[in-house]
Amino acid sequence: MVPIDSLNPADSPRLAGENEEHIRALAEMDAVLPPILVHRRTMRVVDGMHRLRAARLQGRREISVRFVDGPDADVFVAAVRANIGHGLPLSLADREAAAARILSTHPQWSDRAIGEAVGLASTTVARIRRRRTDKDAQPDTRVGRDGRVRPINGAAGRRLAGKLFAEHPHASLREIAEMAGISPATAKDVRERLSRGEDPVPAKLALAERKNTAAAHGRRPAARVVGRLQRTERAPDTTQTLRKLLRDPSLRLNDNGRVLLRWLRARAVNIEEWESIEDKIPAHCVPLVADYALGLANEWARFAEILQQRARSEMA
Repeated sequence: MVPIDSLNPADSPRLAGENEEHIRALAEMDAVLPPILVHRRTMRVVDGMHRLRAARLQGRREISVRFVDGPDADVFVAAVRANIGHGLPLSLADREAAAARILSTHPQWSDRAIGEAVGLASTTVARIRRRRTDKDAQPDTRVGRDGRVRPINGAAGRRLAGKLFAEHPHASLREIAEMAGISPATAKDVRERLSRGEDPVPAKLALAERKNTAAAHGRRPAARVVGRLQRTERAPDTTQTLRKLLRDPSLRLNDNGRVLLRWLRARAVNIEEWESIEDKIPAHCVPLVADYALGLANEWARFAEILQQRARSEMA
């Protein structure tokens, strides 16, 4: 328990500040609220400004806190994580602004690691990174959610490993991996490719490298456009949208709504899942799988267009 007057306002990820209605609702509750999170060195609130202001409305002089330590930049990340995990949800604008700030303080973090912290898809974080940061100022490696350091340009590491294998034929896989900045498993794959007379860089990595090079020089790489499926600058965050639908009582509490939710969950595409299997698809099946995915995308686009037309007619 610490005196309320000893606490400093939060460095909040909420662009619009605290929600007055939510504060009044908390103040009227009889239940004991969880402790707020406070940065020990600065006595700044990390998470719990709504609870703090509710306690003031109740006339209390002390409040229960849990202290955290660490640099200010890490404390902000903790604040975002806490607000994502419970309480009044952060808006999409709040989460995107938080991602941009974390990109400036933790540029070495991977898109997935930042996306997990702020509740955004990794593709959304990647878009924010491209828009707000200088490509030349970015580190050559990124730290993933598991804490492992990985090179951004896997193709360059593979080419270097291929050159090192030729120059040091008796070096171990671990030694080559360490010199090239890649994993031993990747070094083994490079060695096996060289032994088969293949390029050390898989076709998919080489294509991604060409796209990045084209983007760096202001050119747009050629892409297949399927009907109306063109990515917008602010594409909907499907993960958050599905979560909102799953929490909607009008869907959860009737049979038709539950059928719809089961249908949507079964057809949801998780980026992490498809990224984990795309390399394992047999080469001769890749075109067929791509065509099937594009066909499904077209059907989803038609379904979305029908729903949008209904929404417009109902609003008219």
